Amino acid sequence: MLVTFVACIPLVNFANPTADSLQNQTENVNPDVAHQEADSSKEKEFNATDLINSHIGDSHDFHIADWNGHAVSMPLPIILWTNNGLEVFSSSLFHHDNTGTHEVEVNGQKFVKHNEIIYYADKFKNLSQDDKSAFNFEARPLNFSITKLVFSMFLSVIVLFLLFTSLARSYKKNEMAPKGMAGFLEPLVIFVRDDIAIPNIGEKKYAKFMPYLLTVFFFVWINNLIGLVPFFPFSANLTGNIYFTFVLALITFIITILNANKNYWSHIFSPPVPKALYPIMWPVEIIGMFTKPFALMIRLFANITAGHIIILSLFSLIYIFETAWISPVSGAFVLFMSFLEMLVAALQAYVFTLLSALFIGQAVEEHDHH
Repeated sequence: MLVTFVACIPLVNFANPTADSLQNQTENVNPDVAHQEADSSKEKEFNATDLINSHIGDSHDFHIADWNGHAVSMPLPIILWTNNGLEVFSSSLFHHDNTGTHEVEVNGQKFVKHNEIIYYADKFKNLSQDDKSAFNFEARPLNFSITKLVFSMFLSVIVLFLLFTSLARSYKKNEMAPKGMAGFLEPLVIFVRDDIAIPNIGEKKYAKFMPYLLTVFFFVWINNLIGLVPFFPFSANLTGNIYFTFVLALITFIITILNANKNYWSHIFSPPVPKALYPIMWPVEIIGMFTKPFALMIRLFANITAGHIIILSLFSLIYIFETAWISPVSGAFVLFMSFLEMLVAALQAYVFTLLSALFIGQAVEEHDHH
């Protein structure tokens, strides 16, 4: 039902806020000038790049739809640590401006929002284009806001909590074969244990890491699925965000390092090669410690983001060719990609969990792993 709904979306005509605003601007000017402006802006009425970037990126409000040329969105709380301390206000004060032109004054301080980065208004005016960066902490406050991706992450945590608390209650009430949701979740838990944890970590030590592996598997999988649902309160591209995958990979790296035994460290600092090669092997082995979680981070980020970009590009074909006749072709490809992305959602959760278990297993196994 979900993928059928997705495939039919291109057949619906959405409001075009750019065209509406253009009409309002050209009502009271010379007709010839207005006609020229209208012709020159036709190509700007739809921009596939802007559409894709707005979806795969983060934002301080949750866009729901456009209605009569106006954006309908759910404002989210903005939490800033400024020069004057903590400031909390609603993102609706920016009135959907993302160009840095609309100033918001809060307790005597003025802020602007440019490309979803909040700056001090007075410092933003003096910034060059190269200085407008999220890492320019002299021109912007520390931002701890509840953004769209954070909102989606909280939503997935709630879903996880409800699923597994219901699973625990079912085991307390029913000592026989699991039923309902428990019957669906139990084979997945056993799969993570028998096919991921035990083969890669070993029967003696796998149980210690099962809570983390189960959390990663279901957390990534649920967020992958949430990103495929094209309407509020879903559709956020959380697992396609490089910061999110970086934190997951970092946690795996920390767990690996903290649980590594002497065999793991001896393989790095005293590898089975002639000692004359140690100065060459040490940098290689140490770099290898970091490239493994780096590959883990990039793999999940790249696969999920690529799928979202392809689906949105297929949607965009209708507006690029400016004809509804392309809708059946676009819809068919979107339907196919939606089925494929549901498979990728489960596959990437499995791969991330598998590689995490593999890295941990290499660090805790008792014999040398050369």
